[in-house]
Amino acid sequence: MAEFPTSPDQEPIPENLKKLLNDYRGKLWRGKISEALLAGIIGLVLSFLLVFALDRFIQTPGAVRLAILLSGTSLFAVFAPYWLRRWVWGHRREQDLARLIAQKHPDLGDRLLGIIELQQQREAKESLSPRLRRAAMETVAADAQKQGLSSALPRTWIKKASWITLLLVLAATATFVFAPQAGMNSLQRWAMPLQNTERYTFTKLTGIPADLVVPHGEAFDVTLSLAKDSEWRPVTGEATIGANPAVSASLKNDGYTFHLAAQHANTELSVVVGDARHTILIKPTLRPSIEATAAVLTYPEYLQLPNENLDLKSGVATAVDGSKIQISLNASRTLSSASLGPIAHVPNPEEKAPTIPQPGYTESLMIKGNIATSSSLAVADASYDLPFSWTDTYSLKGDSSYKLRVEAIKDNPPSAYIQGVERQKVILPEETIDFDALAEDDFGLQELGLEWRGEASAAATSAALANGTMKLMPGGSSAKRLLKATSFCPAVLKIGPQKLVLRAYTKDYLPNRPTIYSEPITIFILTRDEHAQMLKNQFDRIVGELEDAARREQNANEENQRLERLAPEDLQKEANRKRLEAQQKSEQENTQRIDELKKRMEQLLKDSTRNGDINKDTMQKMAETMKSLGELSQQDMPKVDQKLGDSQQQNSTPEQAKKDVEKAVEEQKKVLEKMQQTLEKAREANKNMEASTFVNRLKKAAAEEDGIASALVESSQKSAGLSLASVDPSVLTMLAELDRKQANNSSDIRWIQEDLGHFFTRTNKEVYKEILDSMREPANGATIDSSLESLRELMKSNYTFRAANNASFWSAKLKEWAKKLEGDKDDAGGGGGGGGGGGNPEDEDFEFMLRVMKMIQQEQDLRATTRALEEIKRSTELQP
Repeated sequence: MAEFPTSPDQEPIPENLKKLLNDYRGKLWRGKISEALLAGIIGLVLSFLLVFALDRFIQTPGAVRLAILLSGTSLFAVFAPYWLRRWVWGHRREQDLARLIAQKHPDLGDRLLGIIELQQQREAKESLSPRLRRAAMETVAADAQKQGLSSALPRTWIKKASWITLLLVLAATATFVFAPQAGMNSLQRWAMPLQNTERYTFTKLTGIPADLVVPHGEAFDVTLSLAKDSEWRPVTGEATIGANPAVSASLKNDGYTFHLAAQHANTELSVVVGDARHTILIKPTLRPSIEATAAVLTYPEYLQLPNENLDLKSGVATAVDGSKIQISLNASRTLSSASLGPIAHVPNPEEKAPTIPQPGYTESLMIKGNIATSSSLAVADASYDLPFSWTDTYSLKGDSSYKLRVEAIKDNPPSAYIQGVERQKVILPEETIDFDALAEDDFGLQELGLEWRGEASAAATSAALANGTMKLMPGGSSAKRLLKATSFCPAVLKIGPQKLVLRAYTKDYLPNRPTIYSEPITIFILTRDEHAQMLKNQFDRIVGELEDAARREQNANEENQRLERLAPEDLQKEANRKRLEAQQKSEQENTQRIDELKKRMEQLLKDSTRNGDINKDTMQKMAETMKSLGELSQQDMPKVDQKLGDSQQQNSTPEQAKKDVEKAVEEQKKVLEKMQQTLEKAREANKNMEASTFVNRLKKAAAEEDGIASALVESSQKSAGLSLASVDPSVLTMLAELDRKQANNSSDIRWIQEDLGHFFTRTNKEVYKEILDSMREPANGATIDSSLESLRELMKSNYTFRAANNASFWSAKLKEWAKKLEGDKDDAGGGGGGGGGGGNPEDEDFEFMLRVMKMIQQEQDLRATTRALEEIKRSTELQP
């Protein structure tokens, strides 16, 4: 320690006092330095313990840890220098010590301060007595030594600080002893606060995200898992969202699952599990949805169809058996995974057990951005549902109920139709039928064609039966509908009179599937005689319906006459008005019937013109009948209808209504008279037609017998004198066919006899009675009926020559009768057209008109035949 300075002019401080002050100063310095050291240690240890304690509850921010560290080290860095300067540097001189002593012992301190000041005075000896100054110093020194300076030391907290330091050091040591990892982690975080050192917790949770995407507007779960090395495994944990009440979760399967309420905006989730504290940003987000669904359909190879892109907005993909389908889902966000399945087959009792794909089949989809694509799924014979699931990059799952249906359909057979023609048609060979042939299929047609097949009739033998096909139109793999306007003319195809079954046919691409045919159209190709008989039957019906219409008109006229007899005032009563209304309606209906008959008569006249075998007089009367029917329906009967309507007018007076009814009766009488005249013309024309048909029918029967006779002569050359067992099979077949034809002709001849009897009854023309009697009288040893039956027995016994003679005989007789009837018809029909000879101008006009009609008909037939020929030409070009 430095010595106090002295001078020759100063009196030195007594040694005992100097030593006493030096001891005091040493004790002061040692105490204050110890306090500074202890304060620094306390600051450092306390700051460390503070960080350790805070880390147990919160993720102490780096800034806070830095502030704590600076606060703890400041006792060393700031407080210790200040403390040392104050107590050590500030108390190195005697006067500083005296002042400090004065704080505890003011009297002693002031005296010490006085002698120190006295010792430092530099006055002359003359003015200050050295001995007195020394005596004063010795006196103060003796008093100070006697009293002692230890009690004058300033108050110290070294003991408390030592205990505090000891306790803090022990606490810090305990952290390293009992929780070394926590202690070292806190020490590191305390010593280096700005480093991002993870806080150590006794409870360790794994996989804690900084933010969590959850379904928007849906309750959600957050599961936090305990780490395997977690030292503390709390029984429960808590999670809080915003100001909502905390949600507890129990430890289960090494984790805590918190069931949280739906959120609609970003918010923070605070999780507390033991000493682990975590904050997670919750981001409510809409689930990913499927914005578009498409598929690539691969057809079976045999269909020869390109792949097809399907838009599955309806949720159903329809695919034919044997196809493959690849489905793509276009999601609203980028996907992380997607899958389909398990596949569920749709029950259908008509389908066999499905095999492809297997029920329950699942697969993961290929992901590319927001598009998920399946593999190519086979389509067998059963429909199935495809559930889909997908998850986006936020781990949000899509709608779990989303599914598509793959509707398996069979490659159904195609359909063929014939349109625009009646199911049954009667024509002459040279007539042409126009119709549409149509074929439809679900996946493609190879071709459209026409097939015809003849069936035996009285006019055709098996050798003459037609059988053929015609390719109308080629198809293609994409041709689902083939439509062809077609003209069919039997004469062009060299098809004679017979019953013809006409069908359209088509084929699709399914292997081994047979040809598909339409519903048949039956065409009766008639001879002119058969056609004339048909026209006669139609004319019979027209005449019968005209008679019915005349009776209805007569009944209506009688009712109108009853109304005519009523008083004018009675006519306007409600009941009679209804009677008039009913009469008017009846007249309208009858007018419609007459108009329909006129149209049918017009068609009948056209068909008669085409036939060519109907005589001119008959056709003239048919034309007059048609004209009269037209006048009745268009002119005469509407007058009656109009007057009956006028009689019901509300503004008519009774007298006017009476006049209208009278006028209606008058006009209706004219209608009845004209109807009777028309009916007579029709009956006369019908009789003439019927008479002409007898000639044609007899000629036809004679021609049949001639044909049978010729065939029998040919047969006799091959089988004469042979027994049936020795006859060639081809001859037997021909004989069987001739037997069939003979049976049909015999039946026709019996019908001719019956019709002759009815016709004679109606006309009383003697010639028909003579012919009928001749047919019933025996000739050549028997009547015609029994002789023709015997002829069949001769053929069966192979007596072909005798049978041929018999057939020739009856052929000659039939021709004889036909000639007799034809002569009578010519004699009687000359004046039947309108009462005149050959120079009648009306007959000449009609004959000219008839020629024009035939020319028009021939021209139409020629055009139709040309179309039919063109059809055959195209069909030939289509043949491979």
